Amino acid sequence: MASVTLADLTKEYGDLTAVDGLDLDVDDGELLCLLGPSGCGKSTTLRMLGGLETPTDGDVYIGDERVTDEPPYERDTSMVFQSWALFPHKSVLENVAFGLKMDGVDEAERNERARDVLEVVEMSEFVDADPEDLSGGQKQRVALARSLAIEPDVLLLDEPLSNLDKRLREQMQLELRNIHDEVETTFVHVTHDQNEAFTLADSIAIMNDGDVEQVGEPREVYDDPVSLFVEEFLGDTNLVDARVQSHIDGGVVAATEFDEEIEVPTPGGHVEAGDPLTISFRPEELDVSRVAADGGQSADPAEAGDVTTALEGTVTDVLYRGSSVRFYVQIGETSVFFEQSVGDKTDFEVDDSVVVSWDPEDLLVFSEGERLGRGGT
Repeated sequence: MASVTLADLTKEYGDLTAVDGLDLDVDDGELLCLLGPSGCGKSTTLRMLGGLETPTDGDVYIGDERVTDEPPYERDTSMVFQSWALFPHKSVLENVAFGLKMDGVDEAERNERARDVLEVVEMSEFVDADPEDLSGGQKQRVALARSLAIEPDVLLLDEPLSNLDKRLREQMQLELRNIHDEVETTFVHVTHDQNEAFTLADSIAIMNDGDVEQVGEPREVYDDPVSLFVEEFLGDTNLVDARVQSHIDGGVVAATEFDEEIEVPTPGGHVEAGDPLTISFRPEELDVSRVAADGGQSADPAEAGDVTTALEGTVTDVLYRGSSVRFYVQIGETSVFFEQSVGDKTDFEVDDSVVVSWDPEDLLVFSEGERLGRGGT
């Protein structure tokens, strides 16, 4: 296994810049996921790492060796493609041993190594099978085994699970994680699926417009996004536009689309009166309760000093999503959503009056797309 360093990496196609001055480090033995929307440059970055694309500028290092100008066959990498690309006229064993044959390994040794890696991916009973007779998940395991058989320092995976159905994809995510832990090879895995990245990765590099917005452990990038793009891209949240009205200790009071002023924590950032903000109300941070017919729950929302931390609204939509139910609540000029598990008491109905409350310390606040900070941090 080896570390990977991408330094000021750029790839241009005419007037189009696919990757724009990207810097990234991958540690020995790490499983790093390149995560981002379509067109953000993640597959182009992977292909430059593997030598399938030539950088317009910048450098690629594997370990201490600069390989920027080296062809793919001179790099100690191997790639698993989205299409699997198995040879239909060769058996499973022959497919897995093919790279070793090209490396000049004698037949006995290459077959032994191929059998060993097929055992790792739990495909040893299919050594003589025709790839065309395998399921999608089995084909994916064979493709993975073929890449692992040559014992690369770095294994590159270009959305290899995207052709599988949801259940099989989730199963393969867990198995791929276990395989990585067993072989201890450096993996760089491209995906647009956030759940896949959170399941697999030691670290996630979130890409946008050809560059990396943030790199960190899965929990870190979710809990502490550095930008509005990262916050929007990772999971679902309620984004509410606001404008600074005045300053308070540790934050500001902001006018919002709720038609109410709320307290907003702004540690680590400075804003002026009149500046626009975007506030993220994550659904898991919202507490929602019914307003009783007699007003018993709360005719007066909870207060933190003179600043509202709870607002009344009306349930406008109820969406059943299998294991959970999503509720939309109209508050002023905007709406927010929250979810409950089906097993919980999900008895809110359309037109119910409810109180939506939160702890100001749980809000994430952004100014011009940049994170101002999270309460308590």
